[in-house]
Amino acid sequence: MSRTPARLISLAVAAAAALTAVPAATATGATPSAVGGTAATAGAATATASDPFYAYDGDRPLASFAPGAVLKTRTLSYHLVGIPTPLKAIQLLYRTTDAQGRPAANVTTVVRSLTGDGGKAVSYQSFYDSLDPEDGPSRAIAGDLTLGGVIPNAEALFMAPLLAKGYTLVIPDTQGQRADFAAGPEYATNTLDSIRAASGSAATGMNDRTRVGLIGYSGGAIASSWAAALAPSYAPDVNSRLVGFAEGGLLVAPAHNLRYVDGSLVWSGVIPMALIGVSRSYDIDLKQYMNDYGRSVYDRLQDGSIIDALGRFPGLTWKKMAKPAYANPNSVPEFVDAVNRVNLGQAPTPTVPGFIAQGNGGVLEGTFGNPAGIGTGDAVMVAGDVRALARQYCATGNDSIAYREYALLSHTGVPVVWAPLAMDWLDDRFEGRPAPSDCGRIPAGNSLAPERPAPLS
Repeated sequence: MSRTPARLISLAVAAAAALTAVPAATATGATPSAVGGTAATAGAATATASDPFYAYDGDRPLASFAPGAVLKTRTLSYHLVGIPTPLKAIQLLYRTTDAQGRPAANVTTVVRSLTGDGGKAVSYQSFYDSLDPEDGPSRAIAGDLTLGGVIPNAEALFMAPLLAKGYTLVIPDTQGQRADFAAGPEYATNTLDSIRAASGSAATGMNDRTRVGLIGYSGGAIASSWAAALAPSYAPDVNSRLVGFAEGGLLVAPAHNLRYVDGSLVWSGVIPMALIGVSRSYDIDLKQYMNDYGRSVYDRLQDGSIIDALGRFPGLTWKKMAKPAYANPNSVPEFVDAVNRVNLGQAPTPTVPGFIAQGNGGVLEGTFGNPAGIGTGDAVMVAGDVRALARQYCATGNDSIAYREYALLSHTGVPVVWAPLAMDWLDDRFEGRPAPSDCGRIPAGNSLAPERPAPLS
């Protein structure tokens, strides 16, 4: 979701007013517990680039902890645009798993609502979309203000109503401590283990019976959708407590998205961002296939956020970045392997109800492409892919899928309509009302088959 910096700051200021109007959660004390490391002190401390809270420094190997184990805990003031509010946030360093199955440490933030009893929680996945770990929600909440970090500040506008309704909020750093942008499977493990950690910490008021809903837009939808898909196999203990997932602006088959935004006016900058993030996640080197210009763009965005990419590279294409022999991205074996790994259409079907929304008015944001077999979208996400995924879920055993497509709305326009509907939809799931279904009424979409290698040009 794109905003100009000034717009983001104004949204964050409005979010500050919304959050401070919510009753502050009770502080959890000044000596929270830690596993395998020194407990972090509570209070109004802020994170810094060298903040030791983010590093696991215990004596036991990280691999010896179960995924979701809490490694450190601290309580601090919830900050908006660097300013502390009366609201308290509990932050947890926890053990998780990266995209290659290796143990990793990550951070999540829990905000309690005084109007709730801890029996219901919403895991809110942010659309911070950055290749810089300093832009993560936990650091923004702890007081580190970066331009990219203003996005999770502004998202408090979405979170304040949930707190007011009595939900405990769980806000994971979905992209992990390396900021592996667009690497969906890693988003999932970070999200699911965040819920495990929050449920296993006495400081949060949650436990292994707390029911949980997933919600996220754009980058947050990547995390929500992959978490719902992988929960039955990776975290069946969490899946048994999920009431559903609500998402909008969804990335399904990234190879399609890269072709769709190729040459666009605003969103073409996500091409190098996605290449960097997925390459980082799977430890592959795509720079070897790029020309001098491509490498310069790649290097420029190594630590960039979505704010650094949007509108900064109008007309950018893969071909402009690649060496002549690799003008077709499918001639790069590592590219084909990577995009197939993060193709949501190849992931399992979630077993819980879902509400999926997608725009299809991308021309409003300068994306005029209509590639054969891919079609149009909201300027960055492909509508035909999202329809195909929703239909696939219906056809493979999940008939509790609600789908909305907004033909005249672009990526930044859909949240205005989607957010209140998504929250109402989650309310109904927590109340136990039957989940609505649009199965049988969703228009046909694209093929979500894996990409195939192509010969060199």
